[in-house]
Amino acid sequence: MRHHLLSAAFLTFTVSTTALGQTLPPIAATANLSGPRFGFTLLSEGVVKKLAERQISVGPQISQFGWQVEKQFFARNSGVTMVTEWVALVGGLERNVALPSLSWIVGVRTRDGAEFGIGPNITPAGTALVFATGMTFRAGAVNVPVNVAVVPSKSGTRVSVLSGFSLRRR
Repeated sequence: MRHHLLSAAFLTFTVSTTALGQTLPPIAATANLSGPRFGFTLLSEGVVKKLAERQISVGPQISQFGWQVEKQFFARNSGVTMVTEWVALVGGLERNVALPSLSWIVGVRTRDGAEFGIGPNITPAGTALVFATGMTFRAGAVNVPVNVAVVPSKSGTRVSVLSGFSLRRR
């Protein structure tokens, strides 16, 4: 029995030595691209009515102010990077209303700064998917994103245009 155990251990070690010789891929570099965001959202008539049902009175457009927590978590030599971002906004302050909105978006950014993403969104008007696209312009260590997000839902569509800035830091 002991002979079989030693033979099995020897065979396992011999076969696994090729795995020990393999090199692992490099650890993915991350970058923090968080920063303030501001802009406006256009609300369809259905969304305005849905909010009115909850005693929230707004017009067809509202301001947006907030913060985007963004991490670049994978980069290729081609310049394509994967990003994940949480966008927390407060809208409607100019109408004496504070409408919170939270989105989690996962997407891709090209070397030139074009970006595309999708993820869940939650607001007082309900939950839906957000589809976002935009362009990030770079000036030294400063990034200036300009994004358009479309959120179709059962009550209607919301379209947001946001900008802001972040400092590129690793």
